[in-house]
Amino acid sequence: MSPSFRALLLAGVALAGASVSDIACATENGAAETGADAADSNQVEGVLITGARTRTSAVTGLDMSLRETPQSVSIINQDRIKDFALTDVNQLLAQVTGINVEKVETDRTYYNSRGFDITNFQVDGVGLPLIWGIQFGSLDTVLFERVEAVRGANSMMTGTGNPSATINYVRKRPTHEFQASAALQYGSWNDYRLEADVSGPLNASGTLAGRLIYANEDADSYLDHYGVNRNVYGALLAWDATPKLTATVGWSMQDNRARGNNWGALPLVYSDGTRIDYPRSASTSADWTHWNVKDQSAFGELAWRFDNGWQLKTIGTYKRFEENAKLLYAYGAPDKATGLGVYGMAGVYPSIYESYILDAYASGPFKLFGREHQLVIGGQTSRAHGHEYEDFSSDTIVYGPVTDWDHIQPAEPTFPGAYLASDQQDRLTRFYAATHLNVSDRLKVVAGFNALKLKSKGFSYGVDTPRDEDKVSPYAGVVYDLTQNVSLYANYTDIFNPQSEVDVNHKTLAAAHGKSYEAGFKSEWFDKRLYLTGAVFASRQDSLAEFAGTFDDGKSYYVGVDTKAKGYELEAVGAINDQWRVSLGWTDLKIEDADGNKTRLYTPRKTLKASTTYTIPAARNLTLGAQFRWQDDIEGADIVPITQKAYGVLDLMAGVDVTEKVRATVNVKNATDKTYLTSLMWNQSYYAAPRSVSLRLDYAF
Repeated sequence: MSPSFRALLLAGVALAGASVSDIACATENGAAETGADAADSNQVEGVLITGARTRTSAVTGLDMSLRETPQSVSIINQDRIKDFALTDVNQLLAQVTGINVEKVETDRTYYNSRGFDITNFQVDGVGLPLIWGIQFGSLDTVLFERVEAVRGANSMMTGTGNPSATINYVRKRPTHEFQASAALQYGSWNDYRLEADVSGPLNASGTLAGRLIYANEDADSYLDHYGVNRNVYGALLAWDATPKLTATVGWSMQDNRARGNNWGALPLVYSDGTRIDYPRSASTSADWTHWNVKDQSAFGELAWRFDNGWQLKTIGTYKRFEENAKLLYAYGAPDKATGLGVYGMAGVYPSIYESYILDAYASGPFKLFGREHQLVIGGQTSRAHGHEYEDFSSDTIVYGPVTDWDHIQPAEPTFPGAYLASDQQDRLTRFYAATHLNVSDRLKVVAGFNALKLKSKGFSYGVDTPRDEDKVSPYAGVVYDLTQNVSLYANYTDIFNPQSEVDVNHKTLAAAHGKSYEAGFKSEWFDKRLYLTGAVFASRQDSLAEFAGTFDDGKSYYVGVDTKAKGYELEAVGAINDQWRVSLGWTDLKIEDADGNKTRLYTPRKTLKASTTYTIPAARNLTLGAQFRWQDDIEGADIVPITQKAYGVLDLMAGVDVTEKVRATVNVKNATDKTYLTSLMWNQSYYAAPRSVSLRLDYAF
């Protein structure tokens, strides 16, 4: 668990993508709506924005309906976020078809899909494609209108073609009508939460609109020592300078302060290889540890709309990420008779990372051979700079017996003073273009490319990190309307996945390369309220970094391994009728190395995600709901292999209108009180939360 894992938060960071997801909801007459108004007008109340008018540009930058998009896309909207109290991204993504959440620690989380780590995360299409894919702290959902998950390689909009998924968080935007809401929530382990959201016009003509968002969550935990206080702020201003020109600026900050947090997790076996039987509250942490993260972002955008249907847009984004962590890591295999034999190391890690991006694109229709098509052309430049300091203690830390950790804490060691451990700079320049060809009434073709150049310089924990790579990645997709309700589709793209891991000679591994394929069907039923899809996929990454050992200083080195993944997914999302909403997703996966051996065994091969709500309008809009997720066996490595048996987690909810303006919602998470480990990605883990209950009151002004 070297701090070099964190050192690469910004290693190779390059912001990429076109910020069009939030404005791409087209109206029936072809005009474009913007911001939250667009999101609201197209939402089916339930779990997915669906139907003929649903648009997304998260795949290619082109404004297309979900049926026209030749790739798997899932969308979770405000209704589901509120119904099931999905207040942080970890809870939300755990419910998305084909996505696995690896909570390796309390404040560091990985995600994977289709056999590979998700490294592409975006806000309004602007993202961080080269980070490790680590979420530090718990990212709050209060700032977002919806979350889009594009499964498979997505090099068009991210600049890199990792074949896992791209997660796009779509911001809440100022609205042209006044709206305001507040919420109070209280749950198990003294979990207090407050939300406030106000939006509307700021002048008589309505050309100037603003939005203010705030949330605070202060919670203890079922884990010993652990607690979090999180403040989230958002402020946005939109100005219709002319009927054709809109300027938008915004700022957000999440200040996450965790105490008693894990760095690493529980050693899982005794020295004789038998499993250690911990209580679910067990933690290797101490009261003197903390992990404070302040994440700020500011953006400005200009959008010009022309009479011929074209638009030109420029987006500038600044992101500042600060962390200050005092961490304690436990290691060793204790003696079964005495419980002794676990030791610790500690360090203080203050860091600052800054990122800048400027993106511009033009998109719109054009006519060819008597038919209308779409085209997008864009360019982007970005740079990032990160400093990470390390203040590592050389004191020997000895834990007491593993059976008594809740009463005996390791004493805080001394720290000699911080030094600059990592100083890295990254610059990315890219150009992209794509077209949506309306070949016939039934046949649509998408073709495009992304050309990028990536340069890096600096060092990280004693290792120089120079990089100079460039790549042109094509994208091709086709959609054929088999019937009025059913479409067949297929897509292909290259994989170009820059890496920051080092080999045994302390040299940075070259980018992984490969290919990604997907084919399937998309269909709409019940007056386009229910969306059914199926996909088969296959991908290969050559020279993908895989852990191979540690140096004498405890830091890790890697080797490049050729890895193949293939499988299929099925998904049904939407509405059966006006009262009944459903979501059902199944994934079946196979992952092998070049010799045909199973690899990445910590990744479940089979997963099921299901959710349903039923509303009775005559009973004060009483809504009853449940969501369920299941995965098969997984395996981790230690002195002996560690297995987490297949398990399922059931959540229940009930909501009712107390008055015309007040709604009460009760959520019971892990209703069956299932005991399971959060992840086996590393050779340590900890237990997930037991059953919990929360009550939420929403007030609409």
